Amino acid sequence: MSDTGRQSMTDKAGSALKPDSQKSTTEHASDTVKGWSDSAASTVQPQGEKSTTQRMGDSVSGNSNDNQESFVDKAKNAVGMGGNQQK
Repeated sequence: MSDTGRQSMTDKAGSALKPDSQKSTTEHASDTVKGWSDSAASTVQPQGEKSTTQRMGDSVSGNSNDNQESFVDKAKNAVGMGGNQQK
């Protein structure tokens, strides 16, 4: 369960697991907006006020806002599903 105003863990997982090549333009835009708003909410909400589940989710999704690649992004890039592949 996610904290109020935060993207649910189910939504994050579903978005991360679907390859970018299979997403519509609308899905890409929605993912971007949701990511920005969730990141902003993560930044505003003090660590001490986050639920244990939300802290764990932020850690996995890279929403700790320290400019490090998330575990999910690292995994996607490792199998060629991420947006950081070189062509």
